[in-house]
Amino acid sequence: MGKDKLRKFAENATFRCMVQPSLEEVLHADHPLKGRWAADFFHNDHPIVLELGCGKGDYTVALALRNPEVNYIGVDIKGARMWKGAKFAEQNGLQNVAFLRTRIEFITSLFGPAEVSELWITFADPQIGREKKRLTSPLFLARYAGFLTPGGRIRLKTDSRYLYEYTLALCRANSLPVSFSTIDLYSLRPAEGGHAPSSAPPAVDPALFEVQTFYEKHFLAQGYSICYLEYSLPADSAQKIHSPEWDENRWKDENHHAFVIQVHQ
Repeated sequence: MGKDKLRKFAENATFRCMVQPSLEEVLHADHPLKGRWAADFFHNDHPIVLELGCGKGDYTVALALRNPEVNYIGVDIKGARMWKGAKFAEQNGLQNVAFLRTRIEFITSLFGPAEVSELWITFADPQIGREKKRLTSPLFLARYAGFLTPGGRIRLKTDSRYLYEYTLALCRANSLPVSFSTIDLYSLRPAEGGHAPSSAPPAVDPALFEVQTFYEKHFLAQGYSICYLEYSLPADSAQKIHSPEWDENRWKDENHHAFVIQVHQ
């Protein structure tokens, strides 16, 4: 392991905003903060929003800066990456930001019923051919249903048409309410002067365009379209979500084609 990684890991351990549960705390038991994040960590009653697979934490931090009355938690297993966002939060005294270093598979050990208002899934691995590892699969949605508020939103931002089409098919198959979906988010961006295209929903959140992850900026610079899907989980959905029937091979081929283009550009 490189010295820079070791330095970042050591710094992470000193950050107030960084929570790093041990395996024992999440594998066979509930973490002490489960159901207590607002009271014991943030010390307020503001809504809690998670970003799953937060990477360097730039998106989590940017949302927190825009919305000081909301608590944001970035979740990832890569401590050296999360260091950047955590360092910024510490240096700037951000009180509405936390970073949680854990595997998302253990997330039910860390959040209690109706504790989280909203989830962001930003540029996750589409896990082609591995549905059980996909962050929008029935397995993961059942986990989220255990801690989302009734009707809590899930907001997917991705460059993968495969992941987008799978998730949209899953929503349709399970009658999950979809409030906004598009295969080209930035085509709906308001023009200079504030006028949105006629195809845009009546109240598009400006943060969708103005807050971007590291990978999002990279994909946009290469001319890729960004897909966006916003949907919610009904209160009784935990045990009823099932896999969709969809044209997986079509979107698998398209996803592979896009990956090859990206690698060779």
